[in-house]
Amino acid sequence: MNTLRAISIFAQSILYYMYRLLRPLLFLFSAETAHKFTIKLLSIARFVPFVPLLMRKFFCYNHPSLRREVLGIDFPNPVGLAAGMDKNAVAYNPMADLGFGFVEIGSVTPKPQQGNPKPRCFRLVKDKAIINRMGINNVGVKQVVRNLQRCHPRVIIGGNISKNATTPNDMAYRDFEKAFAQLYDYVDYFVINVSCPNVRDLRNLQAVDSLSTIIKHLTEIRRYCDVYRPILLKLSPDLTPAMLDQMIELVMLSGLDGVVACNSTTSREDLTTDKEKLAAIGEGGLSGAPMKEKALRVIRYIHEKTNGNLPIIGVGGIMTPQDAKEMLEAGASLVQVYTGFIYQGPTFIRKILKYIN
Repeated sequence: MNTLRAISIFAQSILYYMYRLLRPLLFLFSAETAHKFTIKLLSIARFVPFVPLLMRKFFCYNHPSLRREVLGIDFPNPVGLAAGMDKNAVAYNPMADLGFGFVEIGSVTPKPQQGNPKPRCFRLVKDKAIINRMGINNVGVKQVVRNLQRCHPRVIIGGNISKNATTPNDMAYRDFEKAFAQLYDYVDYFVINVSCPNVRDLRNLQAVDSLSTIIKHLTEIRRYCDVYRPILLKLSPDLTPAMLDQMIELVMLSGLDGVVACNSTTSREDLTTDKEKLAAIGEGGLSGAPMKEKALRVIRYIHEKTNGNLPIIGVGGIMTPQDAKEMLEAGASLVQVYTGFIYQGPTFIRKILKYIN
């Protein structure tokens, strides 16, 4: 047993340093190209004999104390993959083999859409951050459902849903209904995304009247379903205190089950990246290390405002195991990573789990 443990530790060290060596090579390519390559590689890996088993051996860290019952769901551990990485539900099982306790797919829209013009995703290496204006590019809900049917999930799946960019806001509830209804039998919980900064006017749906309409239609559909699926709202970190109070009140009174805090920010405060480079990049949502304090402030506020009675999935700026622990201590029931996974590599989840255990 000691020999096997020593081999495992040695292999993990090798993998960590291999990624440290490979990352500069990956970073020679555009952020979007590197992302597509990684997802494609993982989607192929699931079909290679013994690879999933070896991945689980070297990357997963399981312990009974890591289990969490949140939203009526038994999570094997509290660390998940945030939406945006596995947009089209093609790599969720390999992500589980890397140690994630749950995977949030999407955002998914009723119809396929290409998103915004390229280039639309940029690394800020000095800041350990990413700016993206992808525009919720995805293959559409029908194809996502086919992908989920093709490969049975071995991990808890969250379905992040939104509207098509071409759908006017006054008809947005219909898009949410379509994505919700078609995904209902294939995911474990839902996230309403009206806080993405990269789709024109989408954030206008954060207005209480607009959001109430969407929530009403989704909860009404759920009433007639045999299985209860929790619905959460993904919040913007750029809400004013008054708007955040409105969101909390709406969530508590509307039948929603929790929140995801937070989406990416449009702020460029306290960045070390050259202003000329930022100007050249232009608009987009910022994620990564600069998001940490913003996300923590929102999570602490919600936790205190609701006396800890509202489940929170914390996301934004988790770049170290210590960051994950700090977010959990701030009031998050679960946490998600995305940018930290890109910068730290495939051993990152195991390190977080060992640290918080």
